[in-house]
Amino acid sequence: MTIRVVIADDHRVVRDGLCYLLDQEADIEVAGEAGDGLQTVAVAAATRPDVLVLDLYMPGLDGHGVIAALAAASHRPAVIVLTSALDDENLVRAMHAGATSYLLKTAPADDVIAAIRDAATGTATLSPELLTRLTQAMRRPPAPDPLQPLSPRERDVLELIARGLSNRQIARDLDIGEQTVKTHVRSILAKLELQDRVQAAIFALRHQGGR
Repeated sequence: MTIRVVIADDHRVVRDGLCYLLDQEADIEVAGEAGDGLQTVAVAAATRPDVLVLDLYMPGLDGHGVIAALAAASHRPAVIVLTSALDDENLVRAMHAGATSYLLKTAPADDVIAAIRDAATGTATLSPELLTRLTQAMRRPPAPDPLQPLSPRERDVLELIARGLSNRQIARDLDIGEQTVKTHVRSILAKLELQDRVQAAIFALRHQGGR
């Protein structure tokens, strides 16, 4: 069986190197290449490869976006993330989204080839170091929600504060009394240990508008 592979990386030299490497393997065929995320999705749809070798740092749509797009596609190749991203966040996010394997660009050529063959049969590949990090990261408790002390209504008020609305405008938008808004604002400042509306707005913006 010939394994059909698409290579997605925004660096031409990386794509050329992988193409040269894979062309030496009798059972692997490079079916296509892509230099950005949107092109990757299009090439994968057109060529229907068995395996996609994907960098995370891509212009336009990044590698995570590509994985998400492929999850909803009619054809889903096995995805090998081949990246320089060393952090646990990218590792966990990619594997959780459905990547089959995660390799660093420092991996030996033989490891990349073996990962492609494994991925084509549905077998995941992680180095012992990355497997340990993934396991540890998955066991960590989620970070506490900084807005947890607030009630749902207080979160609504905080979001509107972040948009620059006055108490009167907030009251109109939420269909509540202006005095009630003032009470909510005082409660928000007290619960979050903030001094004024400006600090509240900054706090909200740092945490995605209070949502």
